[in-house]
Amino acid sequence: MEFGFRYKGRKVKLKVKECRTSFYKMLGLMFKKDSKPLLFVFSKETRQPIHSFFCRPFYAIWLNKNKIVDEKFVKSWKFSIKPKEKFDKLLEIPMTNRNFLLFYRRDRNI
Repeated sequence: MEFGFRYKGRKVKLKVKECRTSFYKMLGLMFKKDSKPLLFVFSKETRQPIHSFFCRPFYAIWLNKNKIVDEKFVKSWKFSIKPKEKFDKLLEIPMTNRNFLLFYRRDRNI
């Protein structure tokens, strides 16, 4: 599936795997060496935390009504990562995916 949104004033379209079921939301990027970006879709706004156990580093973008409400680089083995505001979609972009550098600024420490 292709997902489009605005990032820092420009339109971005990514090929993503959509995760709607509880099973896929729970599994996420765990145990994956290489993956498409994952788009988690929630039926209502939430501030549900995520974790990065058994995951390689990834970039998380939380959206509400397709507007970015928070974004973070997530290192492996973090227990509870929450966005600043409620969200209805979460985009996880694995560090191994070529789209990663579109979002992760090179001047940050990995």
